[in-house]
Amino acid sequence: MLLSIGGIVFLIYFFFYNIDRLPQGESLTEETSPDGTYTLKAYIINGGATTSYSVRGELVTNDSGKTKNVYWQYRKETAEIKWQDEDTVVINGVELDVPEERYDYRKDGSS
Repeated sequence: MLLSIGGIVFLIYFFFYNIDRLPQGESLTEETSPDGTYTLKAYIINGGATTSYSVRGELVTNDSGKTKNVYWQYRKETAEIKWQDEDTVVINGVELDVPEERYDYRKDGSS
């Protein structure tokens, strides 16, 4: 019984709350870190007629080509990206220490 409940909770998280499963979207802009290690690419996602646009930020590690979703903001249609230093990026006013930190508006509490 406990295993079944755990499995259901995992599936709900995986399909509905996992930032790695976001739609691709259309390219908005991209900026490379000062030392060239990372590129942050921003995409706009059209959720359809009943939801607002959102912005997805994808971090690319340039030497390996690995990608990771690090930013997701609902009700945004633009992306302003500024690198503070080689590991700190600000996206639409949200500061992230990459590659460890992520921003998901659903976990922010102020939206």
